[in-house]
Amino acid sequence: MGNSREDLGNRGKRPLTREEKIKRRKAMEAKRKKRRKKRIVKLIFTIFLLLIFGGGIYAYSFISGLKTNTLGTGTAPASSSDPINILVLGMDIGDTDNQANKSIRRSDSIMVFNYNPNTKKAHLVSIPRDTLIEVDAYLDTGEYQRYWKMNAAYALGGEDEVITHVESLLDININYIVEIDYNAFRSIVDAIGGVEMTIEQDMYYDDEAQDLHINFKAGETVLLDGQKAEEFFRWRENNDGTGLANGDLDRIKNQQLFISKLIDKALSPSIIFKAPKILDAISENVDTNIPANELISLGMKVLRIGPSNIVMKTLQGEAEYIYGQSYIVADKEYNTDLINALNSGDSSSADNITSINRGDLKVLVLNGTKIDGLASSAKNKLISLGYTNIEVGNTTTAVSKSVIQSDDKDLRELIKSDIDIEKVDKISKSEYKDYDVVILLGDDYNLLN
Repeated sequence: MGNSREDLGNRGKRPLTREEKIKRRKAMEAKRKKRRKKRIVKLIFTIFLLLIFGGGIYAYSFISGLKTNTLGTGTAPASSSDPINILVLGMDIGDTDNQANKSIRRSDSIMVFNYNPNTKKAHLVSIPRDTLIEVDAYLDTGEYQRYWKMNAAYALGGEDEVITHVESLLDININYIVEIDYNAFRSIVDAIGGVEMTIEQDMYYDDEAQDLHINFKAGETVLLDGQKAEEFFRWRENNDGTGLANGDLDRIKNQQLFISKLIDKALSPSIIFKAPKILDAISENVDTNIPANELISLGMKVLRIGPSNIVMKTLQGEAEYIYGQSYIVADKEYNTDLINALNSGDSSSADNITSINRGDLKVLVLNGTKIDGLASSAKNKLISLGYTNIEVGNTTTAVSKSVIQSDDKDLRELIKSDIDIEKVDKISKSEYKDYDVVILLGDDYNLLN
């Protein structure tokens, strides 16, 4: 009556000891675990195959759906070691009554994406839309005009006209072009899941003709979906005329801040689950002449380099009035370092910069404005970064745009990385020759800091 199942199974045999029973149970449990492990491995392998199969379907769908036949034929780099340059145009609506008429659209945003396979780095360069270009063309009135703004180039001669001027400004060869209108922009941002931004200042603007209504409050943190992202991206001024002090240049800074957050999110591991929606948004809304397989290959390379190796820059120039119009006149001397980075991707400069001892440098900071204490404020910032030999003073003439002056390219890059001044030049006056670096603070420095 009191026999256990084990005892009955072992009738006629020696009864198992307690230790033997425990050992048998452990062996049986180990077999069950092994069987479960095999089932789990088979399940994971099946899921993996399904992901590959599903990814293949989406990749095929993406490749077949990408609009690669609308912008002519791109030109691949001559060598696999040469940089790839992609012109990215953010297009406005153009004719609000006939949006299908793309011939009169203007490029609201102009950027160049540069990837260098040698350094495994990428640059995203913004070109201000007010940048001066020279084109022999006529106004609708029949009047001849030679000087135009960069954002008019598309209306004057399409993609070819834009490419001509961008290549001249940056001394590069454009390989491919991507056009994104605001419908595409909204779709891509929505597919990614929106971007969270903290609003730095009040933004309120209404344009009934374009059905554009912007309303953000300073200090609020907002998850920008496609519609809200477009509003943030386009804003420059409020209904009452207040807004960004430096117009399009400050708007570019806002855009680059948004793009950096967008890139961070797009390159995060969790984005894999949103890949189908993102690929659909790109194939349905973006015009390009990049072969789809090349686009996927480039995308994988960018994924590997990560957000920290994507550098955002803006083409620099001086604001000038010509025949009553305000232009930004780009000077290649101001942009030497940027142009060199795009063309050669030489990383030796970065290595040289890291070896510089800030405490050994003799720095002169000059206030070129009427704002008291500006040079002292910059001095304190430099001291906090390790500079020890700093003199301050005032310029004899007013300075509108701050500039870093040094005869050493690496020193110019070091100061640029330490203080928020983009414009660089060689030392301009003989009385400054005893200094390694001269920093001239202009009106823009007070706005940036």
